[in-house]
Amino acid sequence: MFEKDEQKSPSREVETIIGPSVKVEGNFSGDGNVIVDGSLQGTLKTRHNLRVGKEAKIKADIQVANLTVAGEIRGNVKVSERTELSASAKVIGNLETKILSVEPGAVLQGKVTMMNEIKEFTPEKNVQK
Repeated sequence: MFEKDEQKSPSREVETIIGPSVKVEGNFSGDGNVIVDGSLQGTLKTRHNLRVGKEAKIKADIQVANLTVAGEIRGNVKVSERTELSASAKVIGNLETKILSVEPGAVLQGKVTMMNEIKEFTPEKNVQK
């Protein structure tokens, strides 16, 4: 997901990396792509993409455009576009997203809300009973 976006526009390059030895506590807010390989506790908001590495542990409420998870998230997650959970992903909390891709082996515990537009059902008038 990141490679495709980065090729389209230089403004979408990775802006923040939280490395494997880094522990962040508090409210994190940004506009660029974020990679978390360490641990984060609090809240995380970005207008672009978040990639959660295999060893990452996040205990936070999250709001992002696109999300790729290989590690662990504990908290409520709102994704305006696409969520991808790899086989090693573990998400404990409610998830709102438009598109959800889950590999076999991923763990997802919580309420999932798909935000695609729902068209109102209109029955045909000439239906035989």
